[in-house]
Amino acid sequence: MLSLGPFPLPAALLAVSLIIAILVSRQFATRLSSGGTTSSIASAEPDAHASPDRTASSVIFDMFFIGILVARLAFVLRWLPAYMAEPWSVLRIGDGGFTWWAGLLAALGWGAWKLRQRPGRRVPLIAGCVSGLLAWGALLGSMWLMHHSSVELPSTEMTTLDDERVTLSEMSGRPLVVNLWATWCPPCRREMPVLAKGQQSTPEVGFVFVNQGEGPEQIRDYLQAEGLALDNVLLDPFSSLMNEMGARGLPTTLFFGADGRLVDFHMGELTQAGLASKLKAIAGSPGPISPTSPEVP
Repeated sequence: MLSLGPFPLPAALLAVSLIIAILVSRQFATRLSSGGTTSSIASAEPDAHASPDRTASSVIFDMFFIGILVARLAFVLRWLPAYMAEPWSVLRIGDGGFTWWAGLLAALGWGAWKLRQRPGRRVPLIAGCVSGLLAWGALLGSMWLMHHSSVELPSTEMTTLDDERVTLSEMSGRPLVVNLWATWCPPCRREMPVLAKGQQSTPEVGFVFVNQGEGPEQIRDYLQAEGLALDNVLLDPFSSLMNEMGARGLPTTLFFGADGRLVDFHMGELTQAGLASKLKAIAGSPGPISPTSPEVP
């Protein structure tokens, strides 16, 4: 599965981890309050009117959103030249552009600072944070193992624009980017120039554009109108590949390693920086996908 309903799976896992953290913090706060452990401490605090479970939960919420914000800012700074070429793409957080270690440090720093101000929250806050981090790590680890152990290049038979039969499994041997798209899909159309540049500038990575449910003439008309010269445009008239890979929306982009196993995936529109970071992960590519894109060290 690449998604949970309309939501990308990593985002769904992060939300589940947040819920677990809040529930655990409230459970610990309730137990401590019922035992009278924190009542004397809390009464001396400026926010003594607020219950410990709610104050701890509010700190966890703050940590979550601060972490997300810092993770995004750190990613934007890392790939700043690419974002400068398209400034509005900074707002497209759906490109998956987050530097998670920076966000985690910021969130933990905020939590530590709040603990110094309100020591009565210490046990429920620490318990909630640890539980949330463990849940997030376990869920991400399970997802990684599932994808890397079972998801390989599919053998679904498709056709080229010239009506030649081909399968993705025949293209193994080098990293592969597989984009599921359609001409009627606005995000697909917006990201297509980014993918086209990626195909031109990273020849060591194969790019395949698998159209979902449309005919060759319609696709040719679109490519000609947009001035796009794409290699490896395939037709999947019954959206078989989309169903096989568990994708729930377009565009969806799959990133396979040279061994034919799924390394990463993205549901939604990719920006230049988002694509460059994922290309680095699957191929150690030099990163730039346009003259203004940053180089990967």
